[in-house]
Amino acid sequence: MLKAKLFLLILSMAACSRLHAQQGFPFDNEIRAFKHQDSISFPPKNGILFIGSSSIRLWDDLEQHFAGKPVIKRGVGGSELWQLVDYYTPYILFPYHPRKIFIYAGENDIAAGKSAEFVFDEFKKLFEMINKQLPDAKIYFLSIKMSPSREKHFKEVAVANELIKNYLAGESNSTFIDVNAVILRTSTSMPDSALFRADYLHLNSKGYEKWERVLDSYVN
Repeated sequence: MLKAKLFLLILSMAACSRLHAQQGFPFDNEIRAFKHQDSISFPPKNGILFIGSSSIRLWDDLEQHFAGKPVIKRGVGGSELWQLVDYYTPYILFPYHPRKIFIYAGENDIAAGKSAEFVFDEFKKLFEMINKQLPDAKIYFLSIKMSPSREKHFKEVAVANELIKNYLAGESNSTFIDVNAVILRTSTSMPDSALFRADYLHLNSKGYEKWERVLDSYVN
């Protein structure tokens, strides 16, 4: 009986493994595209990596704005921070050995119903992973933005930002960068919809210009 149960367990595990292999992991098509790009022209070590969700992926002129700098852009669809921790670091982070890592992630986690504390815990995991693998890399966390289409999540966004900001204040080689304040209307402290695309979720070129001005000194 014990052998029969063990055999069934092994079969079940094998089936799950095959299913995972068939399904891949979230946004695996984008990861494969990045690796194909790397196979053609691999980025030099000690670059400046921008990684995270679609707010990085849709930053069309990122490399052009910081022309002359070894910028590597690796934004992944509507990815969540926990997916960066669980899946993507071996493919689009650690292989590049960047000297600076700019991270924008967490917004999609909160929009999916996860708490600020969950986002904070996942960020700590990522921070520790980077410190272990790339101890000399400088880590910059771009604050989670307040997108007009996600107004109901503003409270969780604010809590997550505060938790991560306070955490990084006690860590070396790390900086919390507030890129949220520059896209808010000073009169209302609410996001300026004129800086967003029609979906009121992603920044337009004017919104990214605001971010670029904040990031200039950190990149340069």
